[in-house]
Formats: sequence, structure tokens, C-alpha cells
Amino acid sequence: MKKTVFLLILIQSFTSFAQKSIDKLLKQYNDNSVPYITVQELAMPKTNAVILDSRELKEYKTSHLKNAIHVGYDKFKIDSVKKIIPNKNTKIVIYCSLGIRSEAIADSLKKAGYKHVENLYGGIFEWKNNDLPVYNLNEKETDSVHAFSKEWSKWLKKGIKVYE
Repeated sequence: MKKTVFLLILIQSFTSFAQKSIDKLLKQYNDNSVPYITVQELAMPKTNAVILDSRELKEYKTSHLKNAIHVGYDKFKIDSVKKIIPNKNTKIVIYCSLGIRSEAIADSLKKAGYKHVENLYGGIFEWKNNDLPVYNLNEKETDSVHAFSKEWSKWLKKGIKVYE
């Protein structure tokens, strides 16, 4: 019994530490100009939102959230989103690896008049770390996740890290 309690405390401490570390990372790079949505909130069945992936195409091809639409980062064009989502009252959730690039794209969407834009806290890394499914280009579930770089890959705790 004592071993089980100790193990639960250890797991909770690790999860809390990882959460605080991500908090610190996001505070370092983001200015919270866009509200976050948690992976738990987005994973709920009644969350009706258009999901946009703001990573590069090679990252998206490796894996993405179900029904996510690739919009990219380096070559992002607001006009392409306006064609896909003409209604500016549509709920939009945007993500990247961790939630840094996606905040920049979400800012662009807000400046273009989109009213309900949220940034996925922790991005696809946090999604996968919570054992939620990701899909490859053929829409088949996969364990592979593009890790962006060796430096950023430390935030991906579950799945197979892909770099190319």
C-alpha cells in the first residue's frame, strides 16, 4: 500500500513539474494574447471547432490531430484561411508542436477579425503526452510525431520522435 501511495505521489509530482516547466516555457515565448484551450477540453466530444495545424508540411505529414487543416507557419497566408473559414464567428483552435508558433498565427487570425480563436496549450506534444491519437497523411493512427528539433524534442515524452 505504501509503495502504491509513493508511486502515485511521484507520478503526480512529475506531472506537476512537467506542467510547470511548460508554463515557464510558454511564458518565456508567448504573451498570452490568445487564450489557451487544454488538450482535455479539446478532446471532449462536444468541442466543435475547426482545428488548424500551424507547423510545417513535413511535420503535418508525419502526424496531426484528426481533421486538422494544415496552414503552416513560414508560408502562412491569411487569405487561404479566409477561403477555408469565411465565417469569422467560427470557433478555431490552432496548434503547433508546443503552442509558440501557433500563438503567432492565432494573432494573425484575430487581427483579420476572427473572434473565437484559441491556442492549444502544449500543442501536439502535450496531446500525444496525454495518450491522445494522432494521424498520418493517410489518416491512419500513428505513434510518430515530428519532434521539430533535438532541443525541442525533450518536451515530447510519448510516441516516436521523427526529425525529417
